[in-house]
Amino acid sequence: MNHIITISRAFGSGGSEIAGKLAKRLNIKYYDKDLLKRAAEESGMAHEIFENHDEKPTSSFLYNLVMDTYSFSYGSSPYVEMPISHKVFLAQFETIKNIAKEGPCIIVGRCADYALAEMDNVINLFIYADLDARVERISKKYNMTSEKAREMIQKKDKQRANYHNFYSSFKWGKADTYDLCIDSHILGIEGTVSFLEEYVRRVEAGKPVSLYTEPT
Repeated sequence: MNHIITISRAFGSGGSEIAGKLAKRLNIKYYDKDLLKRAAEESGMAHEIFENHDEKPTSSFLYNLVMDTYSFSYGSSPYVEMPISHKVFLAQFETIKNIAKEGPCIIVGRCADYALAEMDNVINLFIYADLDARVERISKKYNMTSEKAREMIQKKDKQRANYHNFYSSFKWGKADTYDLCIDSHILGIEGTVSFLEEYVRRVEAGKPVSLYTEPT
């Protein structure tokens, strides 16, 4: 296995679960929330700051100003003159690059496709699903009404899209941004994992790949 796999995902599509299962199938490392902890350690910023800014662009000047006092321990940091939201993004950006240098892995979200755009051994995937299917999944997962689940999905998708589109030159969820887009509702979680495993192994082997779906 020589490739780095980035997975962007619509909220409620099961993207993170699929990423974890795919990593086990391919016997490679998998980074999602734990990427935040590593970025905090490598940058010197508090882990809580990464949690608070995770895939959420913050435009509030006052919030950035207040949080800046807790961000770095040393004034010599190269990020010291930037808003806290920019500091978080750049710290994650560097951590993603460092992780990719260590070998094959799967990285979920956080503009990883953009961070690794100059590497030629990266497979960029987007996982989505029908909105009703996502509402059902989130309702069960968080024990909430369909109406609340729908509101949560719309909010999370908007946050992820805004974050990705603000910090990168790629459009979140746009088919031509990715190597493959797949509807996880059609095949289910396990079926999608198997599909992606076959896709990745074909790319690895240099075999023709004709499998393709586009988000609606």
